[in-house]
Amino acid sequence: MSRWECAIEGDDRTFDRVEDLIVHQASAHEHVECKVCGTVLPDGYFAIRHAFEEHTRADYVRAYDATAAEVRRREQVKQVVESAADIREVVDRLEGGDGTL
Repeated sequence: MSRWECAIEGDDRTFDRVEDLIVHQASAHEHVECKVCGTVLPDGYFAIRHAFEEHTRADYVRAYDATAAEVRRREQVKQVVESAADIREVVDRLEGGDGTL
């Protein structure tokens, strides 16, 4: 089974479960500001999800000076994570405030 790599700012920490990765990204890294609307949110999966659920691809390309390949890569990451993750578990863990791994 492949492991899930963080990959935020060179963080090469890996996790057996995608839920552990998302909790790590949301609790161990600085939050980021969306360049489209200014919303501050956790980096990683939650930032990608926000970008593609709240904004158009064109908004993302303009704000982040992104290429089509970069957009496709992030869309693929979102799809792969969502097909494997129990997002309810992630939210419950983050709302519980413990962020345990």
